[in-house]
Amino acid sequence: MKKVEAIIQPFKLEDVKEALKGIGIDGMTVTEVRGHGRQKGHKEVYRGQEYQVDLLPKCKVEMVVPDSRLDEVVGTLTRAASSGKIGDGKIFIYEVAEAIRIRNGDRGEAAL
Repeated sequence: MKKVEAIIQPFKLEDVKEALKGIGIDGMTVTEVRGHGRQKGHKEVYRGQEYQVDLLPKCKVEMVVPDSRLDEVVGTLTRAASSGKIGDGKIFIYEVAEAIRIRNGDRGEAAL
């Protein structure tokens, strides 16, 4: 099993959720986060004062998937989250040793 963690633009969240639902991925965790990569933020003006916004709003989408579905999930996620502009985000993949469903004790892929 693999944990897929994607940092995406907030305006792409609905597209990503629908695309993943379309391939049968229902379980995910979404967190609103802030950060920046190469884009380094931007300047804004508030009441005539210019200030630097260096931590931009992002969404982190996390899910655990069977090894056999990893390429499909990553491809779907990439297509749905891409706008072709800087700041589209990143995908990180981690190995998952075990998954346990608390309700009934299912283990491994059965718990997903």
